[in-house]
Amino acid sequence: MTWLGSRLGFYLFVTLVAITLNFFIPRLMPGDPAQAIIQAMTQRNGAAPSPATVRSIELLFGNPDKPLISQYLGYLGELAHGDLGLSISQYPVPVADLVKAALPWTLVLVGSTTVIAFVIGVGLGIVVGWRPGRRLDTVVTPLSTVLSVVPYFWVALLAVWVFAVKLGWAPVSGGYPPDAVPGFNLPFLLGALHYGLLPVATIVFSWFGGWVFGQRNMMVTTLSEDYVLLARAKGLPGWKVMLRYAARNAMLPSVTQFALAIGGLVGGSLLTEIVFSYPGMGFLLFDAVSKRDYPTMQAVFLLITLTVLLANFLADSLYALLDPRTREVR
Repeated sequence: MTWLGSRLGFYLFVTLVAITLNFFIPRLMPGDPAQAIIQAMTQRNGAAPSPATVRSIELLFGNPDKPLISQYLGYLGELAHGDLGLSISQYPVPVADLVKAALPWTLVLVGSTTVIAFVIGVGLGIVVGWRPGRRLDTVVTPLSTVLSVVPYFWVALLAVWVFAVKLGWAPVSGGYPPDAVPGFNLPFLLGALHYGLLPVATIVFSWFGGWVFGQRNMMVTTLSEDYVLLARAKGLPGWKVMLRYAARNAMLPSVTQFALAIGGLVGGSLLTEIVFSYPGMGFLLFDAVSKRDYPTMQAVFLLITLTVLLANFLADSLYALLDPRTREVR
């Protein structure tokens, strides 16, 4: 409990630091959110907004009359109530509404691909690493090494060109059919599944090689441990030695990496969502950056940071649970 309390206190402190940086960094950057929306209104309407409108926008997005520390305390209060501000590019839509609309798409896309890539990669890595140097190892290991270093954007663009443009097997972009009504209805769910198959396949294809390579190397290292040699000397069945003795201990780093990979769920696969115009958090962030939508950028960055911190805390706790020796070192 002492170890858990110390780690929890550390992550709470880091969370406060992350929230503080998320507030101050955008305000130290050149440019002003209020001026950005005033310029956009001027370009759209062909004339500058009235002084009253300008003043209202400045109060909403800049609040220049308040000291910075007062703005910071107000920002903390807004966060405590779940208020992420108003979007500049889609004013006056609340940023929270944009996040709620984009988050489920990213959780389904990146969550499913992370689990699938982990299961395939770790499972194949265990089998290959159990008998290193055999034919399967000589084929799978070099292939997984190549896949882990191939640029993902190249794989995604090639997949779009082949399967969407040339063969017409998958949609070129989007997350669901334009004529479908979003909701828990069969046409929408089937359409979303159809639109998501190619992005899921490209991510799994690019990710599982890294899991194979890492798990294979850990298996090879674990096979020389005394407890594995003793299990073999006892005459236990090969599958039991592989799963209960070798794989169980060799999976510890992979489990930690999996927990850390979960931290990337909120940020999404930015390149995937850009290439496929998939309506997730990554595409929302890309759109906010391109339109200088500071409140949306700030909210997405904060959400990504908090998710990564939570994933790190869970990874620390899980590793300590699986390997009690780590609690003694810390």
